[in-house]
Amino acid sequence: MQIFGVSLPGLLSQLLLGLVNGSFYAILSLGLAVIFGLLNVINFAHGALFMMGALFTWMAATYFGVNYWVMLLVAPLLVGVFGVLIERLLLRWIYKLDHLYGMLLTLGLTLLVEGFFRSIYGVSGLGYDAPELLQGATDVGFMMLPNYRVWVVLASLTVCLVTWFVIEKTRLGAYLRAGTENPRLVEAFGVNVPVMITLTYAFGAALAAFAGVLAAPVYQVTPLMGQNLIIVVFAVVVIGGMGSILGSIITGLGLGVIEGFTKVFYPEASSTVVFVIMVIVLLIRPAGLFGKEK
Repeated sequence: MQIFGVSLPGLLSQLLLGLVNGSFYAILSLGLAVIFGLLNVINFAHGALFMMGALFTWMAATYFGVNYWVMLLVAPLLVGVFGVLIERLLLRWIYKLDHLYGMLLTLGLTLLVEGFFRSIYGVSGLGYDAPELLQGATDVGFMMLPNYRVWVVLASLTVCLVTWFVIEKTRLGAYLRAGTENPRLVEAFGVNVPVMITLTYAFGAALAAFAGVLAAPVYQVTPLMGQNLIIVVFAVVVIGGMGSILGSIITGLGLGVIEGFTKVFYPEASSTVVFVIMVIVLLIRPAGLFGKEK
């Protein structure tokens, strides 16, 4: 069976590939949305934090024999601790300044982190195999379904939905949102707002690292792997609406699928389709699809 001259298995394979890329877009844009929505910081270091998650996973397996499943927990924890240091030592001084200061600070930090790891490992890709449990593919009749790619989609969706639920539907999430708008009121309830803000940034960093661990067997691990991806992710955040948690998830997955289908029907446009959509959305709705108009 063919659709517009493309076989059904080929079309479904591109759909799955689009969902995988969309999963990375969703979880990375979610971390950006959490940090911007709650801390009001445009975090250009997100790509470097993503890279650190993947590179730490490769280093743990290569030097210490630590497996993938352990690093799903350890890598986000390590990068989260690094996020605490970033927030306490650097970001805390610029919260009341213009967004440009935060963007430039995190961009400079990205260059430092990428330069440090590039001086050690170069720019060549480092291979990392998927865990044995998730290797191979499952025959579903009309196509072979790669097990690891299915796991990436399911794991990303689970983390994204749990994060959305915690921030939007729980008391902790209410404290987080209120703490950015009226910190003195929240402190009156006995909440340590500075610590809460620090942990929020650390959580956003941990989300990026979690995505990096998932990406290690899919992409080649390299100190520059977050560089190109983060540009697309920022476009996703703008389209979904800066600070919109649900918008980041839906837009990330949707744009990943659109990008995958574009590779089938018009490959030349696959690298720019996200930015074309961003321009159209900004012309029609400057606050983004799910953003709040001021």
